Amino acid sequence: MTLAKTKTEIEADFLQLARIALSGRTQDVQVILRRAAKRYHAAIPNFADALTTLLQEAPSRTSPLRQQADVPLPVDIDSRLHLLRVESHPRLDHEPIFTADLASSLGQIVEERRHPQKLARAGLDPSRAALFLGPPGVGKTMAARWLARELERPLFILDLAAVMSSLLGRTGANLRHVLEYAKNIDCVLLLDELDAIAKRRDDRAEIGELKRLVTVLIQQIDDWPASRVLLAATNHPGLLDPAIWRRFDLHVEFPLPDEAAICRFIEGMLKPYFAATGKWSSLLALAFAGRSFSDIERDLSTARRSAVLGDTPLEEHFAGLLKNKSIAKRRRIYAATAMVEQGIFSQRRAGALTGVSRDTIRSRVLPKKKKKTAASNGRDTS
Repeated sequence: MTLAKTKTEIEADFLQLARIALSGRTQDVQVILRRAAKRYHAAIPNFADALTTLLQEAPSRTSPLRQQADVPLPVDIDSRLHLLRVESHPRLDHEPIFTADLASSLGQIVEERRHPQKLARAGLDPSRAALFLGPPGVGKTMAARWLARELERPLFILDLAAVMSSLLGRTGANLRHVLEYAKNIDCVLLLDELDAIAKRRDDRAEIGELKRLVTVLIQQIDDWPASRVLLAATNHPGLLDPAIWRRFDLHVEFPLPDEAAICRFIEGMLKPYFAATGKWSSLLALAFAGRSFSDIERDLSTARRSAVLGDTPLEEHFAGLLKNKSIAKRRRIYAATAMVEQGIFSQRRAGALTGVSRDTIRSRVLPKKKKKTAASNGRDTS
C-alpha cells in the first residue's frame, strides 16, 4: 500500500467516521474503527494497535464516555417493570465445574477479549455471540456469570420469556430497546430462554407476530458489535429457527455432570461445613447420577436444613438420599456396603437407611474381611 493511497483511504474513512459519529450511532463508529485497524495494520502498525486497544478499553469505568451507562434501564412499555436484571459485580457462591471441552470453549471467549490485537493482526474479530445449549440446571447462567467476572464486566440478563408483552406488537419494541441499550455498554448480555421467541418460522402453530420477532432478533444479532459479549441460552435447541443458529459464532454444549464432576461439586458445596465430606462425596454421587447441578444443590441444602432443625446427624439425611428407589439396586448395595466398611454406620443402620437388606450387606462385607485377614496372615508368615 503506497503512502498516497493510504492517505486517500484515511481521508475517506475519516469523513465516513465523522458522518456516522454526528448521527450518534455509537456501535457503527466502532465498526468503522475496527475496519480501519485491520486495513492500516500493515502500513501503520502502531496506529492500528492503538485503535484496537482503544476499542478494547472504551468506554472505561473511569472515562466520561461511561456516563452513557447512567441512562435508565429499559422498561416494559405496559408494566413499566425493568426488562434487564443487572449484576454489576458478578459473584459465584462456589467455583463452577466445567468439562474439559466446556472449559476450553469458555476460555477461548476470555482469551479473545484479552488479546484482540493478535486477532486484528490476522484480520479477525473476537467471537461476537455464543449459544449455550443444555438441559436446565447444568450451569449455563453460572457460566455467563463466570465469564462476566473473568472479563470484569457487569452481567445483564434478559429473560426472553418475561420480555413477552401482553400486546405482542410491543414485544419487538422491548427487544430492540434492550439490545440497543446493551450495545452501548461494556457488558456481558445473556438472553435467557432464547427458544421463547426464536422458534422455527416454519412452525405452523406459531402466529405471525412471533415469527416477526425472530426477524427482529436476527437483525439485532447481526448488528451486535464485536467489542461486546452476547450470550444466549436454551434448554430446547431443537425449537430454534435455523437462521438463529447461524448467527452465533460459538455453540457451547453443557452436558449433565458425570460422576467425577458430581463428586467435585459436592465437595465444593459441603467441605466448609461438613468434616466427613471426603467419605460421603463418592457415595452421594451414586444418588445423584443423571441429575443436574441445580437438583444436587437443592437436595443437599434440604438435607442440611433438616439436620439442623431436627438436631439429627447430617449423615442420616445423606444416607436417606440413597434410599430413593430410582437409584439402581446395585448402586444402593454398593453404597450400603461402603458405609459399613468405612465405619460410618452399622450393617443394621446402613440397611435401614438405604433400603438394602442386612443379609445382602453382610454377604458383601464378610468376603472382603476374609480376604484382608488371609492377606494379612500371609504377610505375617512370610
